[in-house]
Amino acid sequence: MTRQDDMDTADTRTADVLAALPADLDRDAPRAPDLGSMLAHLAHRPVPVGRWHRFWILTTLQARIGAGYLAHWLRSGFADADAREASLNEARLSAALKLLGGMSYLRGAAMKAGQTLASWPDVVPQEVADILKVLHFEAPPMHFALLREHVHDELGGDPTELFAEFETEAFAAASLGQVHRARLHSGEQVAVKIQYPGISRSIHSDLENVQLLMQPMRLGKNWANLMAQLADIRAMLDLEMDYVNEAAMQRQARELVADVDGLVVPRVHERYSTRRVLTTDYVDGKHLDAWLADGPDAAERTRRGEHVLTSLFRMWYSGDLVYADPHPGNYLFMPDGRTALLDFGAVYRLDAEGVEYCLLADRGLAGDPEAQAELIARSTEVERADDLAPDHRRLIEDLCAWIWEPIHTGGPFDFSDPAYFRRGADLWGEVMRKRYTRSKPMNTWFNRNFYGARALMARMGATVDMGRIHAAEVARAGI
Repeated sequence: MTRQDDMDTADTRTADVLAALPADLDRDAPRAPDLGSMLAHLAHRPVPVGRWHRFWILTTLQARIGAGYLAHWLRSGFADADAREASLNEARLSAALKLLGGMSYLRGAAMKAGQTLASWPDVVPQEVADILKVLHFEAPPMHFALLREHVHDELGGDPTELFAEFETEAFAAASLGQVHRARLHSGEQVAVKIQYPGISRSIHSDLENVQLLMQPMRLGKNWANLMAQLADIRAMLDLEMDYVNEAAMQRQARELVADVDGLVVPRVHERYSTRRVLTTDYVDGKHLDAWLADGPDAAERTRRGEHVLTSLFRMWYSGDLVYADPHPGNYLFMPDGRTALLDFGAVYRLDAEGVEYCLLADRGLAGDPEAQAELIARSTEVERADDLAPDHRRLIEDLCAWIWEPIHTGGPFDFSDPAYFRRGADLWGEVMRKRYTRSKPMNTWFNRNFYGARALMARMGATVDMGRIHAAEVARAGI
């Protein structure tokens, strides 16, 4: 599936997109009423980095989306059922286009939020998710003129001279950077990932704004814990923006899965990699939606699902690495039947305490009542599980049971059943509504792994014996 395919699906109702974008984005913007013109305009805009500038863009975007839904509500009071449904669909589509434009402009943390909304079933209406899928790997890239000097500073020369061939038009773009095809003088085809200039400062600005919005919670008993979680997120995002660290994670992952039939992790080319540029082998394959469009049968979906889950468990148990970004944009389904795993920026390395905590989780989730009580206490950073309100403890227990359900099934588990993921989303929503936010900071990355993997399996429509894969990887690691 190409970027144009995604544009075409939304092309009939995009006349209001440019007007819906923040005012500074609208200045000098083309007036053509199509999504392609809007995205092309964004390609020439550098990432806004100022804290208050980004805060204003987000609040303006939120207000305009809210206005769209208010207009739907007012119109629907004077319409029949079919007209109300059409009005709601129009409001959702308009909201999705506003989000796509705003998040594509802001990039960074805002775009990561959009990727999550697009990945998880039932979190947002399907009309919104379908448009936000573009953010996984087909977001509007920056024009290369905005990146050329940046690349020169990193690699010590113009990329069109350093490489035998270098395509100045990016073939993929996401939250932190974009990817260009190139060929080394030695003949290898490579993918060159270039970080957006200013993205580090923009993410720090977003986190400062998050902390500002959290100020009303300052007098609550969980304030120190919330700040510890935010500090951990900031540290992980700093690592994600360090491509030297990402290259190290990718090399380790490549070694870990080297003996897994059907799994590919591209090789890193150190000579052409720095903190803000990462060059790896180019992998030819299809992303999830394009692969699904080919109509893979149940056996193929199962086999590919096994690839994904094996890679996650192998990294966790044999490498002490938590792959925290298992979303559709990070997998390629190769025509020869292999599955490639990409993007190792959001990988959490477990220290000794983290490894011990994970082993406790395995015992607790496997049914050991004492281990489960200790797990609940440590995961919420209280002295004893009984110190939690009964309803809070129940929710944590229910979430643990939901996470472990595919492993405890005792055979193939049908991830395509929408009721399963919906139960998890409802449980997590209840935790948020009741403000049960106290949590061990590393749980942020564990939860991204748990929920992301299950959302991906649901999108793939895979039926996989997760318990068998889990047991095999635990045994391989000697645990």
